[in-house]
Amino acid sequence: MPTAAPALTNWAGNIAFRPAAVHRPGSVAEVQALVAGSSHLRVLGSGHSFNRIADTPGDLLVLAGMAPTVEIDSTRAQARVAGAVRYGELANPLHAAGFALPNTGSLPHISVAGACATGTHGSGVRNQVLATHVAAVELVRADGELVTLRRGEPGFEGAALSLGALGVVTHLVLDLVPTFDVRQVVQEGLTRAGLQENLDEVMDSAYSVSVFTDHRAGTSPSVWQKHTGTTAPQGWLGTHPADGPRHPVPGEDPAASTTQGAVAGPWHERLPHFRLDFTPSSGEELQSEYFVPREHGRAALGVLAELAEEMAPLLMISELRTVAADDLWLSPAQGRDSLALHFTWFPDTPGVTTFLPRLEQRLAELDARPHWGKVNTVDPEVVRGLFPRLEDARALVHEHDPAGKLRNELVERYLR
Repeated sequence: MPTAAPALTNWAGNIAFRPAAVHRPGSVAEVQALVAGSSHLRVLGSGHSFNRIADTPGDLLVLAGMAPTVEIDSTRAQARVAGAVRYGELANPLHAAGFALPNTGSLPHISVAGACATGTHGSGVRNQVLATHVAAVELVRADGELVTLRRGEPGFEGAALSLGALGVVTHLVLDLVPTFDVRQVVQEGLTRAGLQENLDEVMDSAYSVSVFTDHRAGTSPSVWQKHTGTTAPQGWLGTHPADGPRHPVPGEDPAASTTQGAVAGPWHERLPHFRLDFTPSSGEELQSEYFVPREHGRAALGVLAELAEEMAPLLMISELRTVAADDLWLSPAQGRDSLALHFTWFPDTPGVTTFLPRLEQRLAELDARPHWGKVNTVDPEVVRGLFPRLEDARALVHEHDPAGKLRNELVERYLR
């Protein structure tokens, strides 16, 4: 039975959801009945999006009460996983069975289905968005039918990352790799000029690399290297290893951060920036992110340097990551290796939304694509023009849900 909709917000608290009712089904059969009987419906995952991508004026489904399935097929090196399972909860059984995922996001707290649906990613010049790990999607379509879409079948490139518009994802099948160890080193002392001049070397200096900076003159970016092989030599690009644990935001308590200091540990305890058993922050922040082709990376840093003082009062920290090209139709890295420009803002919605058009206008010259789950003010017509396969994605969505039951106002802007 539906419950009266409580006050429900996203993790950051900047979005108050407005459903008519909230449902917490306990089985796939219950999901099918709810979808078939609804006129408008969306699914809320872990709430780590910063815009209204999960909102609906109709029925909101929360799948956290369903069985947290993790079924490992060692022969195929795959795992069938319930969509609401969080990456941090998935990691332990995979590692215990001798397996890993190729990469993770910064937070282990996010749900697998939600992360894949919105284009969540980690970093690494050879690492793709998390949705590329998906081999099959099990979902309940708008008519209540349970279907499975598999890699290699027509339209799959629009199913693994679909903004939640194809159906309610109940399970996914993920490709696995053998488990591996990672050593995390935070390098300090890199100059802004050194980052600009050596950007490609910096971003390719480890299996996964993140650079945290505020882009202001006189500040020193920190380079978070996650190594699977040898670490960088002493004095690399004039840097030195941090003399203790660090938090991505300078001055914040590093207790929530994953282990650093080149101490080897399993992939899932080093690739995320934060530990599952800690809340990484209060959530009182906003986030934006833009993907530019890697060949425009240095130009993008130049734009950010020019705007640094203007955005300084709004900016908590900025992160640079790389994402390898893929073939998913709605992936922000579709068809091109990308540099992801991430911004964590103080929770000043008027200030951020006033500043963003200025930033986006400059980044538009570099063909920047906004992240689907974060704050942006880019004209939807411009966004549609940045994704060469968007019309294919739109056709697939309308094939599965012709009446738009699973689309909301935000999704309709792009896939109407």
